[in-house]
Amino acid sequence: MSSATTIRAYDWADLAFGSKKPLRVLQATFIAAPRELSEKRFKQLIAAYLPKGNIVLGISKEAYVLGFEDQPQFRMLSQQAIQKVIDAVNAAGKGRVSITVLMYFQRELPYILEKLRFKHVVFVNGSWQHVLHSSPAYYYLASTRTPYDMVSPFTDEKEAEAYEHRMNEHITSKLDRRYPGETFTEHQMLEIAQDVAKASYDYSFQTGAALGRRVAGKKTYALIGAGVNKVVPYQTYAMHFGSLREKNFSPANDLNYYDTIHAEVDTLINAQKNKLSLEKTTLFINLMPCPTCARMLSQTDITEFVYQIDHSDGYAVKMLETAGKTVRRVVL
Repeated sequence: MSSATTIRAYDWADLAFGSKKPLRVLQATFIAAPRELSEKRFKQLIAAYLPKGNIVLGISKEAYVLGFEDQPQFRMLSQQAIQKVIDAVNAAGKGRVSITVLMYFQRELPYILEKLRFKHVVFVNGSWQHVLHSSPAYYYLASTRTPYDMVSPFTDEKEAEAYEHRMNEHITSKLDRRYPGETFTEHQMLEIAQDVAKASYDYSFQTGAALGRRVAGKKTYALIGAGVNKVVPYQTYAMHFGSLREKNFSPANDLNYYDTIHAEVDTLINAQKNKLSLEKTTLFINLMPCPTCARMLSQTDITEFVYQIDHSDGYAVKMLETAGKTVRRVVL
């Protein structure tokens, strides 16, 4: 906890079993702990909400969105990155309106909303795993009719696209360092599929695929291609404009409101661009193909499919085996 003439930073660990009055009396707009923001974007949010009254800014005690640990595209905002802006705003406000910081673990958000009863809540897209409307935090807001906004983490499209380009360089170099070899066992191929999935910006679920060709006379594979469930037309598009699933309160299996191409499709597109033959290849994927992808894959020259997680009551297994493909489940 830090202090000047007025305390403007709190830790939920100190408030959880004590008086909530210092924050309740602010009648504030609450910006739930956001993912990484540029200083310019943070200033935009302050300009939009400070005229309406006090702001309580959540800061996550975790460095990444829960479930996306060590993934640079899901890094959370640090207080240090925007402290100068907060200090300047509070100095200029002279006590009339202010920005108060609240530190907390992400899992504590539903309790914070319930106990502090903010007049308005702001969520920055891409700051949580899965979809907001399936979370306890959303159910609290809906049941109490607390107004909320879902906003972009970027100033504009140009910043959104530049951010993706910058993050992708980190993601690619990390994968190259981890898998420097030329051939891999089937377990390593599945691990590659798992790690490739982490290049996806789809925060509802990340899927990855690795395309391999077995080395003659050996139980190893040459890695010839890969793909992820890629958000289109660019990876930060849904974060900037809002997820179609969240806009339409869509369930996870509803493909009518979906922002990505599936990892299998991305793999085939990459293979086509690189003029790769699919004959006698194996597709390793962390999630069994959905029915739509299974029907498509049944018509390719890929001969074998190896997956980890079941999906759609085994539809893909039946479809692919009927088409003469080999299907295996391997659990790491």
